Amino acid sequence: MDHARNFYAGPSVLPVSVLEEIQKEMVDYKGSGLSLVETSHRSPEYDEVHFNAINLMKEIYGLPENYKVLFIGGGATMQFSMIPMNFLSGGRTCDFTLTGTWSKKAYDDAVKLGNVNVVFDGKDGSYTSLPDPATLKAGSGSSYFHMTSNETIGGIQWKDWPDTGDVPIFCDMSSDILSRPVPFEKFGMIYAGAQKNLGPSGLAVVIIREDMLDKVNPDITAYLDYRIHASKDSLYNTPPVFPIYAMSLVLQKVKDTGGLEGVMKRNAEKSGLIYDAIDNSGGFYKSPVDASVRSDMNVVFTMESEDLEKEFIAEAKKQRMYGLKGHRSVGGCRASIYNSLPVEDVKALTDFMKEFQKAKS
Repeated sequence: MDHARNFYAGPSVLPVSVLEEIQKEMVDYKGSGLSLVETSHRSPEYDEVHFNAINLMKEIYGLPENYKVLFIGGGATMQFSMIPMNFLSGGRTCDFTLTGTWSKKAYDDAVKLGNVNVVFDGKDGSYTSLPDPATLKAGSGSSYFHMTSNETIGGIQWKDWPDTGDVPIFCDMSSDILSRPVPFEKFGMIYAGAQKNLGPSGLAVVIIREDMLDKVNPDITAYLDYRIHASKDSLYNTPPVFPIYAMSLVLQKVKDTGGLEGVMKRNAEKSGLIYDAIDNSGGFYKSPVDASVRSDMNVVFTMESEDLEKEFIAEAKKQRMYGLKGHRSVGGCRASIYNSLPVEDVKALTDFMKEFQKAKS
């Protein structure tokens, strides 16, 4: 199949082999006579899929024993509310770093539910740079220190983490989960919407340190209570069966192609190819982001005029390269190069960038 090249920011690229396996099993899952999406979530067939996904996540990340993997509906945006509902009751305080659109959305929800101390706000610099993590300090008595590891719209990514002492870091890793090792000893929780690096939309993966569960608001309602999801292995209610199934196939693909080390190697090659094309273009393409914190997941760039950018995007579409238009709030161009995007697709993009520049120079 001649599959198009997918640079959308999300829902994003899935491995073609995974899509083909889903297609093959959609009507008759492993000879059961039923599709998995119509099979009971209490069935042995789904039970195997569910716990396989949990165990693969633990294995690939090398997750410590005292962390739980949870699958919760609603995506990362649901977590923007769940986190403060669980951990900001009773006048408690949290710390926030504001590094772009998504951290600001999480902040806007948290500030409605508790006390929020802003440790860093990159607004004055148009969210194009980040501070040295060593300069960031957690507030005394804070419940958690919130970060967004990678901002998909601004193309900016934390490369290291602050020392927050006894205050656990809670981190939205929606757009770079499973792309690099995580020093879990610093984190009380990481969470991610699945639709960029793991699978289809409709699912959030939450990895939470078990002692965090002892600090949950005791009066919270059942579905919003992390303790309920942890105690029921994310089977308190009907889980998002199809996204979890698809994610289990993606995780198996990751394991079979070199695990986390393989992902890191491919991602470094992909981002390096595009940034080299930008930096060696003589200013034809420009990156607005401080080079030290450029995202390995979302490469943003501009050209000398909006009309030229529109022409670039239109010509790319003719080459069946989709999703290269920048977010409407910032304009420009953006190539999202998530874990499942083949290196060959990025090579095709950089070849096109060079050809387009040659034609317009």
